Amino acid sequence: MTVVFQDDYAERVYAGVLGKVIGVYLGRPFEGWSYERIQSELGDIEGYVHNKLGVPLIVTDDDISGTFTFVRALADNGYDVNITAEQIGQAWLNYLVEERTILWWGGMGNSTEHTAYLRLKDGIPAPLSGAGELNGKIVSEQIGAQIFIDGWAMVSPGDPDQAALLAKQAATVSHDGEAVYGAIVLAVMEAMAFVESDIDRLLDGALTYIPADSLIRRLIDDVRAWHAKEKDWRATRVQLASVYGYDKYGGNCHMVPNHGLIIHALLHGEDDFAQTMKIINTCGWDTDCNSGNVGCLMGIKNGLKGIDESSILPVDWRGPVADRIYIPTADPTWGISDCASEALFLVNTARRMAGVEALTPKGNAQFHFSWPGSVQGFTVTHGTGQVSHQNRALLASGAAGVRVGTPVFSPSKDVSKYFEKRNYALMASPRVYPGQTIYADLEGPDPANLYVAYYGDGDRIEILRSAASQNSAQFRIEYEIPPEAHPVFEIGVELPDGGGVEVDAMGWHGTPDVEFSKPASGSMWRRAWVDGVDNLWSFVEPYRLIQNTGTGLLIQGTRDWHDYEVSADVTPHLAKAVGIAARVQGMRRYYALKLTRVGLNGVVQLVRMLHTETVLGEASFPWRLNQRVELAICAVGSSITGTVGEVTLTADDDRLASGGIALLVEEGRSHGDGLPESLLPSQLCGPGPLKADL
Repeated sequence: MTVVFQDDYAERVYAGVLGKVIGVYLGRPFEGWSYERIQSELGDIEGYVHNKLGVPLIVTDDDISGTFTFVRALADNGYDVNITAEQIGQAWLNYLVEERTILWWGGMGNSTEHTAYLRLKDGIPAPLSGAGELNGKIVSEQIGAQIFIDGWAMVSPGDPDQAALLAKQAATVSHDGEAVYGAIVLAVMEAMAFVESDIDRLLDGALTYIPADSLIRRLIDDVRAWHAKEKDWRATRVQLASVYGYDKYGGNCHMVPNHGLIIHALLHGEDDFAQTMKIINTCGWDTDCNSGNVGCLMGIKNGLKGIDESSILPVDWRGPVADRIYIPTADPTWGISDCASEALFLVNTARRMAGVEALTPKGNAQFHFSWPGSVQGFTVTHGTGQVSHQNRALLASGAAGVRVGTPVFSPSKDVSKYFEKRNYALMASPRVYPGQTIYADLEGPDPANLYVAYYGDGDRIEILRSAASQNSAQFRIEYEIPPEAHPVFEIGVELPDGGGVEVDAMGWHGTPDVEFSKPASGSMWRRAWVDGVDNLWSFVEPYRLIQNTGTGLLIQGTRDWHDYEVSADVTPHLAKAVGIAARVQGMRRYYALKLTRVGLNGVVQLVRMLHTETVLGEASFPWRLNQRVELAICAVGSSITGTVGEVTLTADDDRLASGGIALLVEEGRSHGDGLPESLLPSQLCGPGPLKADL
């Protein structure tokens, strides 16, 4: 088969992403509860219950971050439909920060994903990293293969063959056996849902991709038979629990019981989004995982209308979410994201895999509001007003001084601390920086300006504004972010006199011009770095990096950054190697200039890391421990230049076109104090270079 790009493909991917996110946010507060406890404490789940339980709605969660991260392996490998499990496993090692991002880090033999990660880290490639022969049957058949599978289906519209192939490769990085079969079933159903709406036909098609004698096949047959005889979902839930319940299978969260609940809810949900979500969540067990998968499938199958309208149980699913997603990884680009952005990434991944030109809505603006109801994280952040959507644009209105904005970094240190306590840290960098220009295309009679909110000294919230626009039917406002505005955590539109304005598009462009200095007090400047080292201290020196084994990175920036120079001083202390990196796309994708040892000799190396390290240039440089050394690396197009003292290394390499910056340390300790005035930006990099005061 081949993929089918129907006219509404992009919108239905957006609906699938929304359904996934809604389901996870809905089920997360009571994950792991039994049906009996849910009935006792919450009753039937007919809407969000986070307020009842005193927890945030918008959270970091492995179900969301893993789903939208691991599928990026396709882009990293040239959009090859024949991508292998080994290549996807390499993406795990690149995007994961050990014991901090995406996974439940429950330890070897306890967490299936952590077990697989440790295998990968030890040099055992996928699919052996997830094999039952290595990890045991119980560990290898837990639920994780299923919860991360939706992205692979959404890049395979109408092509169950491709969905099954991708799902198998992705699932076997960490799982085996029945867990892989369950993942394939769900991926095939979601891919077929772009062209087929009947649940029974989706199930019939999916079952042709797994063995007829598999446990997953028997489970699905039993649930369908129970549903055919008994339409009361509560009665068939009892049957399911008695035959396939948690007590029948080992481990913390087995695939089989939870897969059974997904099939059960889809059959009993009467093709209604709200009713299906009620059933899957009220039944309990792994509620956020199950609800997320069901929500994605229902979103793809029935579209945005299916989410927005219910003849059985009307619920405002989208308003409280406002498209907001957190995706913390070792690549800060997507730490703060939204449903429309993730949907567009998946749509363009599918198009590139098929050799079709990518979509660039409204000049490829970061906020384009192209799909019905999309607000891309914009809410009223100050004053009295409202946000709505109409005619592919955002409508902002309210009283004088109202601000309508969207997060571009962590919304507060209290939120960040909450996530850390949950063991899913919000690791992210700002999306916009001093030196860059934000813009908005507006329409309306009322004056408006752009604003940025940032964390000042002591984490005090500061607001900076552009000049107010004059009254005009259609106009563009631009505002260059000034040097002091770092880290920026919110951008948006302000109405100084009140009224209303239509925001057709909003975004930013340009190269940052910023010094990453330590303020007198506060912690958000530090949180703007993705911490990929074993220990980061900032009590004496601004940056003290400690890495016990392997290579650690302290990362900041996004894939919006292309041509620039980064410079810093480093002081190695008991380190095997130290350096700085540019175009960083995670823990194992970057260019670096580093001081290292070859035998007993000190050398400087210009390297490219793409899972394995390639030395692009090398020269003798007799560096010493505790010696302060000034380093600079410049990337312009395919020209990569590293400078230390009188030594300059150059290379022509186009494998990495963009990415952030990092400090690097290998097996030891290094620190940075500041940027000397004599180290000037290279003219090769043009205006707006990055300058790291580290």
